[in-house]
Amino acid sequence: MLGLLINEMEQKEIEYLVKRELDELSMDLEDHRIDHMVKRAMRERYRSLFQLLRRVACEGECMKYMPKRSENE
Repeated sequence: MLGLLINEMEQKEIEYLVKRELDELSMDLEDHRIDHMVKRAMRERYRSLFQLLRRVACEGECMKYMPKRSENE
């Protein structure tokens, strides 16, 4: 386990960056041209980033990015 000491401004910046990445992944996951193997890796990355978001954002913000259950999982 690692610890990280950051100030409020850095916390907001991390939250912003993670949200933007999650938005990009969400859009790409809806693209039907992307191969299923690639999408599986993207879903894994989404879950990892979501776990990071849970550590830096409030519950209300996290609910907006809650990973969707898919029939492929």
